[in-house]
Amino acid sequence: MIYTRRATLAMLAATAAMTSPAFAAKSPVFSKNGIAINGYDPVAYFTQSKPVKGSKSHKASYNGATFLFASAENKAKFEGNTAKYAPQYGGYCAYAVSKGATAKTDPNAWTVYNGKLYLNYNLDVRSIWKGDIPGNVKRANANWPTVLNK
Repeated sequence: MIYTRRATLAMLAATAAMTSPAFAAKSPVFSKNGIAINGYDPVAYFTQSKPVKGSKSHKASYNGATFLFASAENKAKFEGNTAKYAPQYGGYCAYAVSKGATAKTDPNAWTVYNGKLYLNYNLDVRSIWKGDIPGNVKRANANWPTVLNK
């Protein structure tokens, strides 16, 4: 695969971020101040095909983090099937996990693949991730959840 200069720089930045403990907690869900996905509704990625900010009026706890939802209906969907709607790898950057590390994510850098939600560090890293989604998923699945112990 040939990378552009921009993609190469993004990959280097992401690799640096993956090794920086300031970017990744070791809890099972990546969160900031206890809020997962920076407050975005995980169900909306499936139902509206875009990131939608959640509301503190509609929240649910899962795996030690609080998820926010845009509606009571989305909250109910999540609670009824967390395996379907929760982001893979606890919302950590899927590409980072495929490389054996953890990194924060940007709610705008997302992919739904085979009915699962994957988040990435940023849009440039998502482009790299999309270059081999099946291979990246296979590697990430092999690394998860042991990367939380690194």
